[in-house]
Amino acid sequence: MTTACATCAAGEAAYHAQVQRDLPRNFAANLAHGLMGMTGFYLLAAPTFVPAYIYLLSGSKLAVGLALGAQFLGMALSSIWGATLIEHRNQVMKVVYSVGWLMRLQILGLAVSAFLLPAHWALTAACVFLALFGFFGGVQNVTFNVLMSKVIPVTQRGRLTGLRNFLGGLTASGVAYLGGEYLVGSNAFGNGYASTFMLAFILTSIGISALTFVREPRSLSVRAAPSRFMQRLADVPGLLRADPQYRRFFFARALAALGTSAVPFYILHVGQFVSLSGATLGYFSLAFLLSQTISNLVWGRIADRHGYRLVFILSVCLWCAATLLLVLGSSLPLFLLAFCGLGAGYGGYQVAAQNFVLEFGKTHELPMLIAVSDTASHLMMAIGPLLGGLIAMQFGYTPIFWMALAFKASAVAIIWSIAEPRFDPQRA
Repeated sequence: MTTACATCAAGEAAYHAQVQRDLPRNFAANLAHGLMGMTGFYLLAAPTFVPAYIYLLSGSKLAVGLALGAQFLGMALSSIWGATLIEHRNQVMKVVYSVGWLMRLQILGLAVSAFLLPAHWALTAACVFLALFGFFGGVQNVTFNVLMSKVIPVTQRGRLTGLRNFLGGLTASGVAYLGGEYLVGSNAFGNGYASTFMLAFILTSIGISALTFVREPRSLSVRAAPSRFMQRLADVPGLLRADPQYRRFFFARALAALGTSAVPFYILHVGQFVSLSGATLGYFSLAFLLSQTISNLVWGRIADRHGYRLVFILSVCLWCAATLLLVLGSSLPLFLLAFCGLGAGYGGYQVAAQNFVLEFGKTHELPMLIAVSDTASHLMMAIGPLLGGLIAMQFGYTPIFWMALAFKASAVAIIWSIAEPRFDPQRA
């Protein structure tokens, strides 16, 4: 028994020594990935280009909700499957890289279909490619977060996430402005939206290449054998019962995700008051992404010092305040200020939601813990835009925003009751 314990201790020491030895290289590779890869993803995630493109093709608020809902439904369907792909593997880098390229192919498909297909077929293709983008994104979220938990120590993750999102967001802000002003505004190459999506594909492709420089240690503990999807799905209730703190986080993240039901309709609401020219889309994209970018440095610093619980609370409160300003505003300056708050708050929530979960449970449980919370979040993000589209058709945009505010306030109330895992003596 003593020999076994000594062997485990030696293996753990060697693991942590490798993490520290390779930290500069891995930190730099993740920053490079953020600079280019995150830039392209920000262009798709910003609540401007994709909703405006879908609305241009369809003229339907419900179609916007369906298209965005398809993306998040894909993510919900694949997260737990993604966990079964890696929880028995000592190293996950090959899966991260393969799935990352599959995601990028969907962006390419979105761009090519926009260039070549008439509006009706382009709309159908957009829904398909967004759904597949979401499906592979669900797997990517799980695998990439597991990789992050292995190569970056917990006290460094906030700084890395903040810097990575800052660099990627700063570049994306400039690209989004130029994309709105010059690509969409001038209908570049015959289709400004298609040109913007093609640019996103090129940038994300360059970004993922940086991950080939990551050196990943072998896991300290993994499941003995691959698991079947249905078997792991049946394990979900037990995972939630086993840890009350994680269970609260699970429900809080799901409620906050329902709050994203309003995101695709931010720009459409603004369009009732100001003209949505290419330049205007550029301004709003710049406001959203630049505020998200700059705030990431603050969120990262708060996270490293005080934990992700506080980041979650502060960012969602800011998100709520900006939503209120969007509802009450009626002029371009107020809307731009609201988009700044929306970007900073929504960005902080994403940072907290993706990193907070890494501090629950044991190492071999981590893929499933990530996957379960991702599944609930993405399912709510799939239902939310569809529900929002139905409400918008009947009652307009304002009720969607009030509904989203109620969900986000409920999420904050639940997170408030959670003890910060990093400073909880029972978890030490």
